[in-house]
Amino acid sequence: MALPGSPRQPRCCLDRGTRSATTAPEMEALRRSVWQQQGVVSLHIEDITDPWLRQAIQNEAVRRWGPRQQENNHGR
Repeated sequence: MALPGSPRQPRCCLDRGTRSATTAPEMEALRRSVWQQQGVVSLHIEDITDPWLRQAIQNEAVRRWGPRQQENNHGR
């Protein structure tokens, strides 16, 4: 709570209350930009329809960065 007449608090992009959620078209534009400018690929794993390719990408990601936190190991 600010005192009357005091300066407003600085706004930050990390403040979850002031920014709307990123839309699908915005995410696609960000992915395109990062690919074109930096050569970094960002793929949503469920968007890959070829099962062999999907598994190969998952295997490489796990090898590099470890398993996902929300990954279900089916009791293993």
